[in-house]
Amino acid sequence: MAPRPFLKMHGLGNDFIVFDARAEPLVLTTAQVRAVSDRRTGIGCDQLVVVEPSSIATVRARFWNGDGEEVGACGNGSRAVAALVGGDASIETAGGLLTASATAGGATVDMGAPRFDWDAIPLAYAMDTRDLPLAWGPLAHPGAANVGNPHVVFFVDDADTIDLATLGPEIEHDPVFPERVNVGVASLPARDRMVLRVWERGAGLTRACGTGAVAAVAIAQRRGLADATVAVTLPGGDLVISRAADGHLHMAGPAVIAWRGEIDLEHYR
Repeated sequence: MAPRPFLKMHGLGNDFIVFDARAEPLVLTTAQVRAVSDRRTGIGCDQLVVVEPSSIATVRARFWNGDGEEVGACGNGSRAVAALVGGDASIETAGGLLTASATAGGATVDMGAPRFDWDAIPLAYAMDTRDLPLAWGPLAHPGAANVGNPHVVFFVDDADTIDLATLGPEIEHDPVFPERVNVGVASLPARDRMVLRVWERGAGLTRACGTGAVAAVAIAQRRGLADATVAVTLPGGDLVISRAADGHLHMAGPAVIAWRGEIDLEHYR
């Protein structure tokens, strides 16, 4: 097998290996995804993305976390795909159909309307997703939303003081979340500003999580804590999340190509 071209891209430091499979199909095993994503023995990334042809959209995008699990959505990854395709585009994902517009140095993506039903998250049993009667150590009463993948978000006085490296995996793997969950801690210094950190399902602490920002703003708006447009500061930089009249949330932020390369995937079987 000839070496396969790839792009190394990132959005606010949340980094991706992107394979463009529109002209030449690509099938990856779970073991290959894990091996290529490994930062010591592979290329290294938070998520791996394959861009494919689509019969219903401009392109189809598939996303895998570094642990080899395929997931339905990736916000920063969707911006990377939009920046790669260019112009106005529609993106078919397992989490739904997205529309996007490339901008100078990034993209804006319509992430759709968040889902709040307990079985859409999903949870193991019915409860109020606006204010879950759950707690883990100092973190209590999160909100939950599905924005193409599942999130719980805790609102705290200072997101930077939370030991998310310890609490994140505990919450991610709690049996109440049968498909595991992404974990966010957010503080709101103003109604139009949020500070957010995310423990990402299957990837761990990340410098940025696009769907995490969308979910956190959606839950804050549902609780009446945030305005229609919120600037979200993550460890890697800022995203802007805006709610449109139809209830859809739009995410705007950077996405850039860091470098290009080739890899012989046969070595990673």
